[in-house]
Amino acid sequence: MSTRARVAVVGGGISGLTAAYRLRRALGPDARIDLFEAGGRIGGVLHTAIVGGQAVDVGAEAFIVRRPEALELVTELGLADRVVSPTPRRPAIWAGGRLHPLPSPALMGIPATPAVMDGLADPADLARMAAEPTRPLTWSGDADPSVGEFVAERFGPSVVARGVDPMLGGVYSSLAGDIGLREALPALAARLDRGAPSLSTAVNDLIAAGAAATGPVFGTLVGGYAVLLDALREAASVEPGLHRYVSGLAPEPHGWTVETGEGARSYDGVVLALPAWQSGHLLRRSLPALAAPLQAVPRASSVVVSIALAPRTRLPEHSGVLVATGESLRAKAFTFSSQKWSHLSAADRPVSVRASFGRFGAPVPDDCVEPGVDDRLRTEALDDLDEVCRAAGIAPVSSKVVDTYVQRWTNGLPLYAPGHLAAMSRVLAARPARLAFAGSAYAGVGVPACIGQAGRAVSALLAELA
Repeated sequence: MSTRARVAVVGGGISGLTAAYRLRRALGPDARIDLFEAGGRIGGVLHTAIVGGQAVDVGAEAFIVRRPEALELVTELGLADRVVSPTPRRPAIWAGGRLHPLPSPALMGIPATPAVMDGLADPADLARMAAEPTRPLTWSGDADPSVGEFVAERFGPSVVARGVDPMLGGVYSSLAGDIGLREALPALAARLDRGAPSLSTAVNDLIAAGAAATGPVFGTLVGGYAVLLDALREAASVEPGLHRYVSGLAPEPHGWTVETGEGARSYDGVVLALPAWQSGHLLRRSLPALAAPLQAVPRASSVVVSIALAPRTRLPEHSGVLVATGESLRAKAFTFSSQKWSHLSAADRPVSVRASFGRFGAPVPDDCVEPGVDDRLRTEALDDLDEVCRAAGIAPVSSKVVDTYVQRWTNGLPLYAPGHLAAMSRVLAARPARLAFAGSAYAGVGVPACIGQAGRAVSALLAELA
């Protein structure tokens, strides 16, 4: 392989930075690796902001440590000593105007037994759950329902609204009825494909299979994701080209032309580390058949309101609150960051809270559509937080605000609707030589999934550059 290889990475989020780093490790210091980022900073949906004088993440805030990709990358970059685990506090469910314990044991909000939903689900649905193992299950290997559709049919709609929606909404910014079962819960689909006689049996089998797992599920970095992003940029030896918009791609006999506002450049290979719809837009002229399914991927936008309260402000004794569907609260979730992460909990520091708004089908307007919308969101976040505090029997906290920060995620997340993964699999199978795809649309929306997909994209590209 030539040490003078020229590769363009389009997109400066975690996927693009990971791809640039893997390329540098493989191609060496003499390779030309250009990273194009249309925005004014690196990181994509990872962003660390200073709120109330301390660094907090206002995009993704944690990663699954039981998946290897993120933890391995952090360790490889010498950041393992920065990884911290959550405190023992657990989130609560807000339903019926009060706080409920998070149902457990459960599989992404799908309860193992009716007992764990007692007081949360409707009585008729508790009876439906209890009888579910005796009801005939119609399932085939080509079944492709949404999570909400399937769980509602087996366990009842209140189980979806008060158990499954709150859990999946935080991961996918979508309701369970919009998310494919095979997309969000592939292990559950596989268990049903293999003949599990009921949803109850399949869920309990999977919970039992994971019972031996030990240690924390989630982790984050002291200093926020900015620490990881900066380490990747430095290790990749790239200086991201910020505000550099790529307008199109065109194939060449031995590579690709990348079109920018500064003209066209030739590269031996390209990694598109963008949201699917943006990758489709770049390919719309040169590869319309490949571009069409990428452009068709719907997106879910969201907004995070980060709140800093005066030190020692009291909050409910939870790591956060997940809001059930159909409740009067405007926020879809709260994270009590200073109670979830011990490194944010010093007594002399502000108390950090984040409120989340918006999901697929219910976007939050921007200031062009609704002038002053950010002020409205701040007010709604604090009003909702006060209501949660009153329900927990503690004093409202809105008078103790010392700082706020509103972060809008317009591109947000791809919708993992039924059939999404199959469509993206066809895209990856049809990609032309020396063009690789990375990002949250192809193998999962979490940080470990994005890191893993970036690594596979680079491996495929390197094989074609050899």
